[in-house]
Amino acid sequence: MFIRVPLLAAALLIDATVAVAQNSPSLKPPQKVAADSDSSSPAVAFTQPTVTSRFIYSSVHVNGPYLAMTFDDGPHATLTPKLLDLLKERNIKATFFVLGQNAAEHPDILRRMAAEGHEIENHSWSHPDLAKLPQDMLRNELSRTQDILANTITQPITMMRPPYGALTASQKQWVHDTYGYRIILWDVDPLDWRRPGAAVVTERILKGARPGSIILSHDIHPGTIDAMSGTLDQLLARGFKFVTVSELIKLEVPPSPGKPTQSGNSSTVREMNLPSATPTPNPYDSVLRAEPQLSPDQAARMGVPATSPAAAKKNP
Repeated sequence: MFIRVPLLAAALLIDATVAVAQNSPSLKPPQKVAADSDSSSPAVAFTQPTVTSRFIYSSVHVNGPYLAMTFDDGPHATLTPKLLDLLKERNIKATFFVLGQNAAEHPDILRRMAAEGHEIENHSWSHPDLAKLPQDMLRNELSRTQDILANTITQPITMMRPPYGALTASQKQWVHDTYGYRIILWDVDPLDWRRPGAAVVTERILKGARPGSIILSHDIHPGTIDAMSGTLDQLLARGFKFVTVSELIKLEVPPSPGKPTQSGNSSTVREMNLPSATPTPNPYDSVLRAEPQLSPDQAARMGVPATSPAAAKKNP
């Protein structure tokens, strides 16, 4: 009898202690983490929603009048320095997707680009249709360009633009996994490689530009350089702010709930009285994937006339 009472009391005391522990926040056992959650991150209440990670961009959803000017296929011996002068006068930073063979020929221009705050990225070595290449040739095109850029400038190379916008789905993933590159396309294309004239280039860019746009052009065509002064001034007059592509991506925000994802912010467009034209679609068809002309110095290196069909296929 005297033994059972203390045992009963001890049992009741243990039950009470367990109950208190289960109801105490500081003594609760760790909760099971869901399989798809990031168990390494603390539970923090964010005030701003995060943007889903991705690595392929043709435009960026932003809150504000930001856009990126991009120039392909250079550097060109005379035209690119003229463009750099125009950009410097206006304190505009641009992104240059350069060809490795041209970068190797004009390292001083490349270094000037970097010194003046422009972004320099990979556009392949010789401008082939990468979608038609086996993996070893694709690697050669990108690695040779990566190496020449790394040996000429100090800024990291974090992006690439495929010539003609052409990469297969598996190649895109392989490029990202192998080099860590973001793949940058565009949403405004003035088709300046067709050399329609400076006024037409300007008109097409102004019609398509909107917040978050990535504008495609080429610094190897005289008409494009002639168009830039008026184009840049009119975009500035409309309230646009120029940033590099990587800066534009850092400004990315999720679209408003219930609204489709698109480039730019509709209220910003209305406030700025910007045109509401649909952005130019990605040119990835037989009509837009052919370059009619090379610059004379590039054609000379390739041993073909600048206006020949052979030259046209080599460099849009």
